[in-house]
Amino acid sequence: VDSVINLTGFALVGGPASQDHPKAIATLAKLDRPYLCAVPLVFQSFEEWEKSELGLHPIQVALQVSLPEIDGAIEPIIYGGREAATGRSVPLADRVELLAERGLKWANLRRKENKDKKLAVTVFSFPPDKGNVGTAAYLDVFNSIRAVMVQLQKEGYDVGEIPETSKEIVDMVLNDAEAKFDSPNLNVEYRMPIKEYEELCPYVKDLEENWGPAPGQLNTDGQDMLVFGKTFGNVFIGVQPTFGYEGDPMRLLFSKSASPHHGFAAYYTYLEKIFGADAVLHFGTHGSLEFMPGKQVGMAGTCYPDRLINTIPNLYYYAANNPSEATIAKRRSYSATISYLTPPAENAGLYKGLKETGELVSSYKGLRENESRGPSIVNSIIANAYVCNLDKDIDDLPAEDFDSKTMTIDERDSVVGKVYQRLMEIESRLLPCGLHTVGVPPTAEEAIATLVNIAQLDRPEDGFKGLPRLVAESINRDIDEIYRNNNNGVLADVDQLNAINTACRNAVRALVDSSTNSEGRIEEVNPLFKSVGSIFSGGSAWSKALKAEGFEVPEEALSPNFEYLEFCLKQVVADNELGALVSALDGRYIVPGPGGDPIRNPDVLPTGKNMHALDPQSIPTAAAVDCALVVVDRLLERLAADSEDGETYPESIAFTLWGTDNIKTYGESLAQVLMLLGIRPVADAIGRVNKLEVIPLEELGRPRIDVVVSCSGVFRDLFINQMALMDRAVKMAA
Repeated sequence: VDSVINLTGFALVGGPASQDHPKAIATLAKLDRPYLCAVPLVFQSFEEWEKSELGLHPIQVALQVSLPEIDGAIEPIIYGGREAATGRSVPLADRVELLAERGLKWANLRRKENKDKKLAVTVFSFPPDKGNVGTAAYLDVFNSIRAVMVQLQKEGYDVGEIPETSKEIVDMVLNDAEAKFDSPNLNVEYRMPIKEYEELCPYVKDLEENWGPAPGQLNTDGQDMLVFGKTFGNVFIGVQPTFGYEGDPMRLLFSKSASPHHGFAAYYTYLEKIFGADAVLHFGTHGSLEFMPGKQVGMAGTCYPDRLINTIPNLYYYAANNPSEATIAKRRSYSATISYLTPPAENAGLYKGLKETGELVSSYKGLRENESRGPSIVNSIIANAYVCNLDKDIDDLPAEDFDSKTMTIDERDSVVGKVYQRLMEIESRLLPCGLHTVGVPPTAEEAIATLVNIAQLDRPEDGFKGLPRLVAESINRDIDEIYRNNNNGVLADVDQLNAINTACRNAVRALVDSSTNSEGRIEEVNPLFKSVGSIFSGGSAWSKALKAEGFEVPEEALSPNFEYLEFCLKQVVADNELGALVSALDGRYIVPGPGGDPIRNPDVLPTGKNMHALDPQSIPTAAAVDCALVVVDRLLERLAADSEDGETYPESIAFTLWGTDNIKTYGESLAQVLMLLGIRPVADAIGRVNKLEVIPLEELGRPRIDVVVSCSGVFRDLFINQMALMDRAVKMAA
């Protein structure tokens, strides 16, 4: 077996009723072959699908696309349907041919020798400009490309002579070697004569309504179609042409005949028919291919993403925190996504006038009781606050020329506390630090930034509290109270929170330092026991760090937290981004995993996974609960108005919970049931809904409503945890 195509359109183990995704993933990982899940039309006829602008029916998207993606399935290509008149099942000849050719191309990756494989690396340029070539969300594209080339060379690929630096690659791609003077054009790798373009691209005539006859105005010198990029051995680094509608984006919304321009079509024609790519690698989040006109899911042969990518296996490096758009790429450009780590978020810090104001606050804390110096410092703080435009965010800030000598110490503390709170809020804003490079281990500072954010969250599902809470409890304080007082500008607690955050950061640094190499990077993580000191040496490195900041936290309370942080550090360091790419190019299975925020959900780590968006344990989401609350309030208002006295609520309401509806709405109807009962679902730190709270009647403002629930088989089997959740909710409300 060289590739696997599932023609049922359902999850591999258990089918549509009782999916067992872990078992499916284990089976597919053991088989280690590309896994394609084709889709037969079930809920619509061939004619209905053909006429639909949406494409596949939403129920089928939920059952036969979303669920198989959790197994790691790719390429949801429709291959058959039923005739509306006769009900007879018929194959769709062009779709069957495409599916077979793509399956063979994936199989070919397994059989072909690496030295003979050709890879087309596609980079993006948006907004269209020479200076924007190689841009992607949170990714250092050209440094990453060089890392990929080095790895491919180790695997036996012909990558030519790899430039010493990424800048050399940039120069070779950006600069037109044929130009005698500075040119706005990139390097022209291939000039495609119009006749050749028209012979090789079968849909040229369909583009003429929007763009006229070839060559058009884009990616051409007026005579030939120009393919921009540079070839290194069997690796072509190409620049994806612009979308073409940058000057008039509304055309994409209102023009039914919208299409890519000739230059865009020529680029992908070159990759397949002339360069002969065995695979294409779209490099970073994100390009234009998957957003070209056509059906949303379940595309036809006339849809442009389908026409453009045609039979080439498509790999796509995509930011791990963006599963929604990665899903679009998977479904519309038939890509196997490979997630890459987004750079950690770091505190923004203070600068210029803000930093000066912060220094004044520090001076005031030491001189607050000095009646000659204290008021003058407060006056300076107020004046600086106006210079830095903080007055727009601080209520009741005295006038710029106000003299604080007339204030009591407590009143001055209140003013300084509000300014200080605002400064700390600005300083602690999280900003991405730098760009990620594929295959390069994180620096110690990057790892610390990530772990500090992970450590802040309570994780009751894992049996331990967040590090700030533990530190606050060591001085008999509640971290939530400190947070509230900080937000209200209470000077003492603004200062206290700053001290707690500093202590937590130093404790995390103590963990990371034990695994940091001489270059300041973390290539492997030393086991926890190597870092834990004995009682006689004062405990672990992190407890010592906390003690140095004035906080004595029991070792037994810290151990679960730091064991978890060590696990997370291993996941951050694990380098599977290059490994997953090499596996895919070998015609092997890419292990799937959820996308999302790795801080909240460490299951996103390690990166290098084939991302999916659906997590059955995460429903109902917060957004679904908000929507359900509005729906329930309006429903009860209407039912009360329809009652005999115009104000009596119903005693009970019947509900049917459908699996597909809850997949599409992320649990909105489930949330409606809970809201009627007066029960609030509570998500844990990684978004899994496994707790409930009874809403007090005073807050609810109405009686609890009995709910009679019937569930579909799909809901029952897919959302097992939510079935138990409803059972608990009814018992809590009774």
